[in-house]
Amino acid sequence: MIKRLTAQLTSRPDLLQMVDIIPPNSAVLDLGCGEGTFLRLLKESKNVRGVGLEIKQDNILKCIANGVNVIQSDLNTGLHFNDNSFDFVILSRTLQAVDRPDRLLAEMLRVGRKGIISLINIGYYRARLQLTLGGKMPRTKILPAQWYSTENIHLCTVKDFRELCREKEIKITREIPLGGTAKILRHINPNLFAPLVLFVVER
Repeated sequence: MIKRLTAQLTSRPDLLQMVDIIPPNSAVLDLGCGEGTFLRLLKESKNVRGVGLEIKQDNILKCIANGVNVIQSDLNTGLHFNDNSFDFVILSRTLQAVDRPDRLLAEMLRVGRKGIISLINIGYYRARLQLTLGGKMPRTKILPAQWYSTENIHLCTVKDFRELCREKEIKITREIPLGGTAKILRHINPNLFAPLVLFVVER
């Protein structure tokens, strides 16, 4: 079962990296949990007690079929849990799609002791080249939609996210660049060479 679930997430290196980070027996809240595959893998492999928030009805039904605890919720309305209810709060490739990323980040660190965020980096060099040379909004493997149909309303760079954390006095305890073809370069300069970056944050 664990191998099958892991295979289903091979296209999501950020989620597999999160599985490695989260210790056994943790309490986890997954914001925008999709079909629940990630939470089920955590449950099967690490005995994690997980809850998912999801807005789409078809995904909620798939979560239930996966045996995942799920609540229908809009992330833009806040997180309706008590302070420090979870060890980790997960937000994968979603920060740029909410109305107020700063407020959601604050909510994550209110209800959870730590947050793990995978961020789509619009500063990635291929996105920069499309905008600079082509004069059009970038489209990449991670950002495939046209500008007029995308859910991403607050695209940002790695530097933007770091600056937000400094302003809000949030500590970045880990920063893991992912994707791209230049492994050495993405570690030297993730803002330029990493299309996706994972952050572990806390107060």
